[in-house]
Amino acid sequence: MNPTASPATDAPPAQPYPPVPRVARQPARAAVRVRHDDLLDFVAAVFTTRGLAPERAREAAAALCYGDLVGMTSHGLANLTRLYLPLFDEGRVDPLAEPSVLADRGAAVLLDADRALGLWAAGLAMEIAAGRASTYGVGLVSVRGGTHLGCAGHHALRAVEYGMVGVIASNCGRQRIARPPGGAVAMLGTNPISVAAPAGGHPPFVLDMSTTAMPTGRVRQAARHGDVLPEGVLAGDDGAPVTDAAAFDEGRAHLLWLGGQAGQYKGFGLGVAVEVLAALVSGAGLGAHPDAHDGDGGPSGRDDDIGFLALAVAPGALREGMEGDAATMFGALLGCPPADPGSPVSYPGWHEHRRAEQHRRSGVPLATDLYDELAALAAATGLDAPALVVER
Repeated sequence: MNPTASPATDAPPAQPYPPVPRVARQPARAAVRVRHDDLLDFVAAVFTTRGLAPERAREAAAALCYGDLVGMTSHGLANLTRLYLPLFDEGRVDPLAEPSVLADRGAAVLLDADRALGLWAAGLAMEIAAGRASTYGVGLVSVRGGTHLGCAGHHALRAVEYGMVGVIASNCGRQRIARPPGGAVAMLGTNPISVAAPAGGHPPFVLDMSTTAMPTGRVRQAARHGDVLPEGVLAGDDGAPVTDAAAFDEGRAHLLWLGGQAGQYKGFGLGVAVEVLAALVSGAGLGAHPDAHDGDGGPSGRDDDIGFLALAVAPGALREGMEGDAATMFGALLGCPPADPGSPVSYPGWHEHRRAEQHRRSGVPLATDLYDELAALAAATGLDAPALVVER
């Protein structure tokens, strides 16, 4: 890292990028399959066309493709043309950004991401945190000036590679999406948090969740596919449940917190806690700010100057035997007698790990319309579309 961040004036002049192609989504979701490595190569190449260095582009591609690899498709490749490329094309991401250290206290670091692509910068923050944890037993990197980081679980899992516990918490910068209980305007983002831990030979534990009842990506995915949402995700201004996913972006419904009507203060409290950890500590953009008071009840602001916290805890620096205890703990959960013999007990991360293993073997499934979108993007940028896996 360069201690002096690259100013925006050092960036190359804007390129005449072709319009980002999009293919209208259809309710039918027939799938094709693409090798994971081919997807990584393609997405990394796309990011390099926007000026990102090859090694950073590869890290960012891995973070984005993780969503499709583990089945969290609302946070995967569907966002390439909808979220990430527009950030480059609008100048809200600086491909040449060099994150700079603003404060270094050994176990704790304050980092200015300087509008670096969050898909890459969040991984950098966790790598620094894990390095400090190897010395101090704990490492904390607080980041300001960030951009959207994708699946928080992908970045938390980097700590697990070192036998550590990883925590990622991110606010949404100055974007407001959800209202406080009893409030008439949106004040906070979906404020995701992830905790990942080694499981002693079992698939790693990975909790990756928004603090709202559903992340906006899943709401919009449901709207594109014409799916009906369960009650408890959206509500109208009169408090009545809304199950039409399209109502969110049409301004006819607002997003609720985790916990439903009875437990909404728990979800809201978690959202505020993430805002504290991710933005108040780092000095990033605040969702909860008086500027939000003039909102009309719907989403307002933009997700610029996102803050996030990367925390790595190294139990091995404190005691011996953690790995064996983890094997016992997670093995006991998996061995819990199920109420339904056809539905064995698992824990967060188990299904995703198994799904990723399968997809690495047989190819990552993509909806045909999404693949068509990637093929159109390839044609527009002069790249080869990732090859389909041919069934034998």
